[in-house]
Amino acid sequence: MALEYWNMAPVASIIFIFTIVTSIYAFNNTQLFGKFMLHPYSLAKGGKLYTFITSGLIHADWMHLFFNMFTFFFFAFRLEAMIGHWQFAVLYFVSLVVSDIPTAIKHKDDYRYSSLGASGAISAVLFSYILFDPLNLILVMFIPMPAILFGVLYLAYCMYMSKNSRDHINHDAHFFGALAGLILTIILVPNVIAHFLNQLSSIWK
Repeated sequence: MALEYWNMAPVASIIFIFTIVTSIYAFNNTQLFGKFMLHPYSLAKGGKLYTFITSGLIHADWMHLFFNMFTFFFFAFRLEAMIGHWQFAVLYFVSLVVSDIPTAIKHKDDYRYSSLGASGAISAVLFSYILFDPLNLILVMFIPMPAILFGVLYLAYCMYMSKNSRDHINHDAHFFGALAGLILTIILVPNVIAHFLNQLSSIWK
């Protein structure tokens, strides 16, 4: 099974394994944790630009890691098989950076603010996949639901956490990641909108 996933989606496989390993290692290494986190104040001063990428390789806790990797596992491997390897790499890493830019601007004068997590890129993967297969059923806590419904619930959860959370998780990145994922997918696969509408119209056929 592992070899099948590797052959189908090598880029997603590397990201999946590397993110889990790095996150678990960072749980017990506060120095790496601090070095990898996105720090808008430092970015505004021209430093730590690499954290646009590294902040997506670490997570706040086990639940944060599980939630993101759960979503990644269900959608990323299939998405890469559908759009191609380099296309998936572009989608993931561009969305990871773009989704953090509004946060970097918003908190550029706040020295105490920092954030982490792959939330923006995960949102991009999820909403890109929805354009291809919005009605695909997945099991969420043993409850089957179409991908498009999961996407709506995912964003609703993120919006709630953005307003009520006091952790270092960049919940705002979910929205901008989803938007980046949709735009990049339309650029990479120009006929995807027609395909998406055709998939939805099949409900009434």
